[in-house]
Amino acid sequence: MANRPTRTRGLTLQHQQQQSRARWTTHLTKILVNLMVDQVHKGNRKNHNFGKKAWKYMCDEFHKRTGLKWDKEQLKNRGAVLRRIYVTVTSLLDRSDFSWDESTGAIVASDEVWAEYVREHPDAETLKSSGCPIYKELCTIFSEPPTNGKHDHPAEHEGGDPNSRPLEQEVSSSDSEEANDTVDDQETIQPSTPSTTGIRKRGRKGIDDAIAGAILEMAAASKLRTAATQQHNARYTIANCIAELDKMQGVDEQVYFAALDLFNKPIAREVFLSLKGEKRLIWLLRKCTSDPVL
Repeated sequence: MANRPTRTRGLTLQHQQQQSRARWTTHLTKILVNLMVDQVHKGNRKNHNFGKKAWKYMCDEFHKRTGLKWDKEQLKNRGAVLRRIYVTVTSLLDRSDFSWDESTGAIVASDEVWAEYVREHPDAETLKSSGCPIYKELCTIFSEPPTNGKHDHPAEHEGGDPNSRPLEQEVSSSDSEEANDTVDDQETIQPSTPSTTGIRKRGRKGIDDAIAGAILEMAAASKLRTAATQQHNARYTIANCIAELDKMQGVDEQVYFAALDLFNKPIAREVFLSLKGEKRLIWLLRKCTSDPVL
């Protein structure tokens, strides 16, 4: 009986840990996106952010539709990921050689254009293969409400005005959400002046450049490790071992064919090729005969 409270606390903790791990699938993401679009249409997004009441409604409705009682922070974290996807795709579509196919969600460009872009931005490989089927909804959620007819639909990115980019709008809204979460429900918020927006844009660009640089450094380090591994494996091959074995004197037929079996093991190949002179034969005799020669 004394262990029952401990066991109950353990089960409760396990349940809390399961609830805290938000494992997002395409289906769950689509549900959240639809809820966010609905809140935009109801006018519950102010200064590009949702207020506390909107997030509470979305948490409750998400629970009803999925059975998952994830809290506001978990949904907001996913929203932040969706915002980054929106910015990435928008900046991509601002290029004249990319376009978005609304019917399939694919981001369309020639193989050569994609290859060049992915070399500079390795993290864009996913967008190349899967596209962004929810980009229209992301534009509704994160873009500036249209005032001049521009950027009210993703198709406008094809040949659109490069001076009217949702990227700048996203930067401003992101900074506001991080710095002013406690004033989500205020009816009036002072707009940023053009000079402040420019400063924020440059600050965010510096962060993005640093992240991109770090990703490129990681990719370069990975290539170096791969090259080193390939060079190592190329040195200690079965063919190299056999070539060295054929040069040796005093290897009888039994030891020879036993050595061929031994060379199936990578460690054995490395040891064999690393040994010099008579030590190589002594090692082979120890490994390949039941009566080791000392």
